[in-house]
Amino acid sequence: MAYEEIIYSVENGNIAVITLNRPEAMNALTHKTHAELGQAIDEANRDDKIRVIVITGAGRGFCAGDDVKTIFLGAGGTQEERQKAYREEQLRYLQGGHMTGGSEALLTINKPSIAAVNGAAVGYGCDTALMCDMRIASERARFGEVFLRVGLIPDEAQLILPRLVGLAKAYELVLTTDIIDAEEAYRIGLVNRVVPHEELMPATLEMAAKIASKPPISVQLAKEGIRRSVNMPVEQWKEWYSFAMRFCFGTEDHQEGARAFVEKREPKFRGL
Repeated sequence: MAYEEIIYSVENGNIAVITLNRPEAMNALTHKTHAELGQAIDEANRDDKIRVIVITGAGRGFCAGDDVKTIFLGAGGTQEERQKAYREEQLRYLQGGHMTGGSEALLTINKPSIAAVNGAAVGYGCDTALMCDMRIASERARFGEVFLRVGLIPDEAQLILPRLVGLAKAYELVLTTDIIDAEEAYRIGLVNRVVPHEELMPATLEMAAKIASKPPISVQLAKEGIRRSVNMPVEQWKEWYSFAMRFCFGTEDHQEGARAFVEKREPKFRGL
């Protein structure tokens, strides 16, 4: 589909690259950006050819969070559009829904995701990077949970940060609203790797291609197993694992991988 505030492209035939594209505003998110981001993630998730999702930003920043004027102060767009967005938000609450942003689906889908953080990732921009499974940061990247500065609280960061960096550091980042650089983010375990700025996308696509070369069913089940492992009692996880492992044994990709190992060649996985 056509997008206005993001760019959706496919690399190597199986890597979806979603680029936040409001560089003049450091890719701050409007209601439209949130909606398009969610649609793009859904599009990539539904496409059987896509095996990895990459999210990055255009220009100097990854994402400066929500656009304060349009989302918090109600500026921008027509009055009818703002009223419609407000009604939709209230309807979700009345129907028992949750307040969600465009990246929320990353927490539930089983296609691996990587954030290529090219600059500032603050507020919901930081949360979007955290919702990705992995993060590769340019040396120019910055991270900050700055919600308290405008009288709010972080989104999914409250769920994810303690699991990545520990309770004490999560409290510090959220309650002080300090912005940290890429090296500090790497030191505390918030990002997987820091690379020179010009090598960010090549390094990210290299990691994505490595993951995409693996059997898709096993990749998705492995991701689900990791997700469940932090939320399930051990015995319940073992039951899930036993089912998932039996399922993998029945796939064509398992047979292909075993044959390739014996024949000392590279396997050709097809997702079957």
